[in-house]
Amino acid sequence: MTEPSHAVFLSYASQDVEPAQKICEALRAAGIEVWFDQSELRGGDAWDQKIRGEIHDCALFIPVISANTASRREGYFRLEWDLADQRSHMMARSRVFVVPVCLDATTEMAADVPESFQRVQWTRLPGGVTPAAFVERVRRLLSGEPALGPSKTASAVVRVARKGFLTSWRSKPALLATIALLVVGLAYLVATRVVPSMRGAEIGAAPSPAAQDAPATAFSPPPHSIAVLPFVNLSGDPSQDYFSDGLTEELLNSLSEINELQVAARTSSFSFKEHPDIATVAHKLKVGAVLEGSVRRSANTIRITAQLINAVTGFHLWSKTYDRDLGDVLKLQTEIATAVAGALKVTLLGDVAAKVELGGTRNPAAFDAYLRGEKTSSSRREAKDFLPAIAAYTEAIRLDPHYALAFAARSIAHSGVAQEEEIEAAAREGFDKAKADARQALALAPDLAQAHLALAYVLEINLDFTEASEGYERALALAPGNAHVLRLSGDFAGYMGRFDAALAAARRVVVLDPLDRSSHHMLGDALYAARRYEEAVGAWAEVISLEPDFKAIYAQRGLAYYGLGDLESARASCETKPDYWASQQCLSVIYHKLGRHADAEGVLAKYRAAVGDAAAYQYATIYAQWGNRAKALEWLETALRLRDPGLEYLKTDPLMDPLRQEPGFQAILRELKFPN
Repeated sequence: MTEPSHAVFLSYASQDVEPAQKICEALRAAGIEVWFDQSELRGGDAWDQKIRGEIHDCALFIPVISANTASRREGYFRLEWDLADQRSHMMARSRVFVVPVCLDATTEMAADVPESFQRVQWTRLPGGVTPAAFVERVRRLLSGEPALGPSKTASAVVRVARKGFLTSWRSKPALLATIALLVVGLAYLVATRVVPSMRGAEIGAAPSPAAQDAPATAFSPPPHSIAVLPFVNLSGDPSQDYFSDGLTEELLNSLSEINELQVAARTSSFSFKEHPDIATVAHKLKVGAVLEGSVRRSANTIRITAQLINAVTGFHLWSKTYDRDLGDVLKLQTEIATAVAGALKVTLLGDVAAKVELGGTRNPAAFDAYLRGEKTSSSRREAKDFLPAIAAYTEAIRLDPHYALAFAARSIAHSGVAQEEEIEAAAREGFDKAKADARQALALAPDLAQAHLALAYVLEINLDFTEASEGYERALALAPGNAHVLRLSGDFAGYMGRFDAALAAARRVVVLDPLDRSSHHMLGDALYAARRYEEAVGAWAEVISLEPDFKAIYAQRGLAYYGLGDLESARASCETKPDYWASQQCLSVIYHKLGRHADAEGVLAKYRAAVGDAAAYQYATIYAQWGNRAKALEWLETALRLRDPGLEYLKTDPLMDPLRQEPGFQAILRELKFPN
């Protein structure tokens, strides 16, 4: 055995014996002496004393982390980890002692390890496969060489012992005091803008795979950009996922109200539900920091652990654990949002505490019902999917009649259902409910962005464009970084002919929510209305790559090809989902242009038989493209009489271009009072 000061202690769970053995063999092959005990060693007074002595004397402690260790509530390795953690607290921060190794995709947040293990960069050795870079790193650390110093010969013993269960003891690591946020903020700026690789060089850490594959300057995310990953539900009950998801979304919305902070939107962040490595998240969402955490809920109490990670270096900037009564959860969101803002050194939009709690509730049951509604709304694909969300919001409002956020959310849901309603009376009733809810939300919280958004949305659908424009402007002023606000207001700007504003909002949404098909859909809509057909085809190709079964997009892409004069591509795209109503509108236009007049008439007849006068606006576009201006204007008059929501496209719709000089068309434009 070599000198104790050169010994490396390798700690692992018994289920991971095979990958641990691979690590040992790699070290042996490099000339490092490895001691590997294959006996099943169990806890006992003599063994405990032996372990304590070896951890006290070893030079490096390598905990082997995996899904196996994360799932083990008890195990002898946890005693070893606690002893190493205690020793690390007595060492200078510059001293390298703990060198964590992870065998799989287990995240730092889900790993359940002592805090000291999270202060240093982990090495990922999938299945125990050990590259030469890691062996060299161990050799340098043992020899005391600088990270980039000359090579020397070294020898060490790696102590390996198979671990059994220790059922009578479990470590409970002490919580460290929170680092002053101003210092953390400076650390973030230095780490991301000046010396992103310095800390790794100081401790001799092997670079991450992403760093090895690309130059140091290849990844340069925008300053003050962040993604909030779905907080992990540690309650032991999968049915509580909606709570941790909803809490994450509320926190995400709170952070999006902070000025100068670019926050990746919900759909893109939540696409990483399985929590891959931070580098993958950062590169796909183009963010410089990642906030992740966990939620453990029990009755009316809640524990939330949150940590902020520098996505460029992989090191922690800030972390904290919160224990609260469920009734204080909105105040808790404020606390976390303010702390993260301080860590990133950004300017807040006024009093962030007032903004975060605005429109909320202190009734735990009402908040729980609201989160269930949000969970359902976020995953909906059709109008009928809004119905359970409406029921949940209604329950939240029953429990707290002053819950403005619940009124605003229910308003949006009512609008979504009414917009697809085929019976005119039912649609009108739905829109009336949506208006009433939005106005009640505003009465309860006049500065609530979601309330202004809800009212603007229902007014837009009901063709009240002037008041809708005012509502969208107010919502944008209150929540300029909210992707949902940008999406709806940007769509509206495009319909009103304000193409620069529409494209700016759309491109901003794509940055905030790049993995949501709605972001690219919105961008394609704005480009199409601006007659930039080729770019629209490209944007809608992104939609198809993200959601190939999204029916409407094939018809829209077909009409963009039609605008380019590529009739065969237009036909092929529109025929992809031939039974969908938008495809039937598209095919009626394309077939007629191709000279297939009988086919065009047949598709239109099928379309009219299915939906009746509810598609009056779409029939007008078809006849306009057929050159039958009289029939097109006749259907426009019908659409105006029925207050067809499709009329909001009238000002900018390329399919209506053949009618624009007609006096009847101009009269309808004036009747609708489009804002300038």
